[in-house]
Amino acid sequence: MALSPSEIRQSLESSDPELQRIGFDQLILALNQGMVRAASRNSDGTWKAHAWVKKGLLYGFRKGQLAQIEAEPSPFFDKDTYPLKPLGLSDQVRLVPGGSSIRTGCYVSRDVICMPPMYINTGAYVDQGTMVDSHALVGSCAQIGKRVHLSAATQIGGVLEPPGALPVIVEDDCFIGGGCGLYEGCVIREGAVLAPGVILTRSLPMYDLVRERIIPAGEVPPLAVVVPGSRQKSGSFANRNGISLYAPVIVKYRDANTDAATELESALRSSIGSESFQVQ
Repeated sequence: MALSPSEIRQSLESSDPELQRIGFDQLILALNQGMVRAASRNSDGTWKAHAWVKKGLLYGFRKGQLAQIEAEPSPFFDKDTYPLKPLGLSDQVRLVPGGSSIRTGCYVSRDVICMPPMYINTGAYVDQGTMVDSHALVGSCAQIGKRVHLSAATQIGGVLEPPGALPVIVEDDCFIGGGCGLYEGCVIREGAVLAPGVILTRSLPMYDLVRERIIPAGEVPPLAVVVPGSRQKSGSFANRNGISLYAPVIVKYRDANTDAATELESALRSSIGSESFQVQ
């Protein structure tokens, strides 16, 4: 019989090794079914990491034993606590052949499209209608919303430690361009568009050309269209040598009724005129 989230947590926090293992097995089951998440959105729109879930996943790595796990076209060697996620036709996930892997302990909703080769790690949550394109990574505990497009070679960073750290969040209807890298618990708000090559971390502030403001690092506003840019580095040496630093730049905001890909293409043509944007 399946345990409730509170019962799973109590088992994991027990001093009884048998109860701990039961709690871990139930946690993996609940994560696979989407009944438990590594992070969730509060009523005020903020996101909160659930440290007990990540601690449970770490338990699996500590207690698991290296084993040969059979898979096609060849076996792989990993902790026996983390085999492939069980999937069937009834799950209605398109897992296209060509070398993709989905690890157990993550939720992948119906109508998700997985183009090869891509990888979804344990603890992740990928909601309905999202595409994970070729060579894309959804890292451990990352939370991906509905109808998101993760373009080819997108890297969504994962985080298990420290347990209280927020994973990367991509909310509904976002378009993430090819080769983007999202790390350190960044939050991409609903409907945002990231041009190819955008890198976001918690240490990179964002420059909003539309509203003329500097946004603290780590969060992309709703409907923002972000491109790779640069800003001039101060100092005599930097001035003499023309040194600039990378900076993500908001060049416009989408209309809620406008297709993300069309809006991105228009923004790149009309607002940039080159491969990157210089912030003065």
